[in-house]
Amino acid sequence: MNLKQTKVFYEIINKFSEKQRIDNFLIKKFKKIPKSKLYNIIRKGRIRINKKRVKAKYKLNIGDIIRIPPLKIYNIKNKKIKINTIQKKILNNILYEDKIILILNKPSGLSVHGGSGIYCGIIESLRILRPLDKYLELIHRLDRFTSGILMIAKKKSSLIYFHKQFRKKSIKKKYISIVHGKCLFKNKVINASLSKKNILKKKKMVFIDKNGKKSQTILKTLKTNNLYSLISIKPKTGRTHQIRVHSSIIGHPILFDNRYGNNELDKKFIYKKIKKNLFLHSKKISFIHPIYKKKMDIIAPLNKNFKKIIKLLF
Repeated sequence: MNLKQTKVFYEIINKFSEKQRIDNFLIKKFKKIPKSKLYNIIRKGRIRINKKRVKAKYKLNIGDIIRIPPLKIYNIKNKKIKINTIQKKILNNILYEDKIILILNKPSGLSVHGGSGIYCGIIESLRILRPLDKYLELIHRLDRFTSGILMIAKKKSSLIYFHKQFRKKSIKKKYISIVHGKCLFKNKVINASLSKKNILKKKKMVFIDKNGKKSQTILKTLKTNNLYSLISIKPKTGRTHQIRVHSSIIGHPILFDNRYGNNELDKKFIYKKIKKNLFLHSKKISFIHPIYKKKMDIIAPLNKNFKKIIKLLF
C-alpha cells in the first residue's frame, strides 16, 4: 500500500453522469477517500464546476467541467498487502459475515471513518484490505472510544434495508457501561431531547434542548458499589452521543468520558493497571436477516481491559 497524490485534473460530464449530485459523483469516483474529506473540499470551494463554487446538492449537467484539486489516495501495489497493527485488529475482530453484511467487534480507540485528523478509519482500512469487495459502507456508526458491534453493508440493497429497519426501530441494541456513583434503578427511562452544536476547534457537542430531537434511553443496574456501577443500556433512539449525555444528566457520567464525564471523579480512580478508555461497549444487536428471514442475535465479547475493571470493581 502506498500514498499517491494526484495533480489538478478536469472531468467533463457526459450523459451517464447527468443529474447526479456532485457529492455522489465524487464518492463513487473516489472510493478510497473518506467521505468526510470529499465533503470538506466541496464545502471549502476547492471543487469548481464551470469555474464556480457549488454546494454538495448541485446536480450535474451534460457538458459541465469539474475541476478536481490534488487529492491524497491510497493505492494497492499488488495483491500481497502488508497488514499493519490496526488492520490486523480489524480482521481479528470479525464476528459475523455473509454475502451482504459484515459485523465487527470494534476496538476502542479506532475511528469508524477518516476525518478530524484521522486519514484512514475502519471503513477505509477494510476497502484497502479487501479490494475484491466492490461495495463496503457503514450501516451505522460508533464513537471512536466506544467498543463493540459495528455493522457494514456489502451491498447497497442491504444498506437500504438496515437503514429502513433502524428508522422503524426494528433493530434492538444493548450496551454495557461503567458509570460513577451507586445506581439502584432497575428500569430507568430517560426522555431528554438533544441538539448537536459545533464549538471551539470544530468539536461537536450534544446538549439537552427541549426543541431538539426526541431521545430515549433505558438503564438497568447490573452491579454496584458506593463509587461505581455496571449498567445495561437500551437506546430506543440513536442520536449522536445519546448514551453519554443521558448518563451524565442523571448524575452518573461514564467512567473516563472526556467530553461529557466528570474529570474530577475520574482523577480519583486508583487502579493504575487499567487503561483509561471510555467504558462504553455495544454488546448486542438483534435484527431480522433480509435474506434468511430469521432473527439474529450478534454478541460482541468484552475486551481484556473491560473484563479486568469489572473484576477489580465488583
